Amino acid sequence: MALPGCLPNPPVGCVIVRGAEVVARGYTGTPGTPHAEAAALLALGPDVDAEGLTMFVTLEPCAFVGRTPSCARALVMSGIRTVFVGTIDPDPRNNGAGIEIMRAAGIDVHVGVLESMVLAFLAPYLLSAPRA
Repeated sequence: MALPGCLPNPPVGCVIVRGAEVVARGYTGTPGTPHAEAAALLALGPDVDAEGLTMFVTLEPCAFVGRTPSCARALVMSGIRTVFVGTIDPDPRNNGAGIEIMRAAGIDVHVGVLESMVLAFLAPYLLSAPRA
């Protein structure tokens, strides 16, 4: 579970599916450890065929490199071609930049999936203290 260890970062969750089967999942861990998307990609393992995989993530994958690499760039390298995002990350280092990285690489990105539910949960964390 992401909370409370992920703080001050938002508690983000991610699943990767093939058809109706969840093949990997991840969540944001303590600062400096993989974000939700990277954790899910690590759970897939290095030899998984990305054909037909789809990722669902509650918050826009990060565009920037901080304590961890860019999740948006990791997604590009993964070979996953379809990503559903709950909501755009209002952090000025992202704010649509992660979406643009993925779309520029040809990934089919859908934004706003269950957004009102995602925001009802994430809003307090998105508007709080600066992230690590």
